[in-house]
Amino acid sequence: MPDVTCARCGNVRAGFERPPFPGPIGQRIVAGTCQVCWGDWLKQQTMLINHYGLNVMDPQARSFLTKNMSAYLFGAGEQAEIDTTKQGTISH
Repeated sequence: MPDVTCARCGNVRAGFERPPFPGPIGQRIVAGTCQVCWGDWLKQQTMLINHYGLNVMDPQARSFLTKNMSAYLFGAGEQAEIDTTKQGTISH
């Protein structure tokens, strides 16, 4: 696997052979995200899904997760915090 300089951690680590996510953001992940940070994102994503009770088939939930993925991996935008007062809703 090719090594990449990760946009999140700044380290040169193993990248991806093919995108782990579809579309242009998947290409961006291949170009600038290491496997370690991707694994960390998957853990964060699971926490968001469980905390907010997201249905990943819901377009609003997918949009919420994609926005948070960009914020987490690339610092693009604001990232949702795990706020226990808002459990069961993705409004914040």
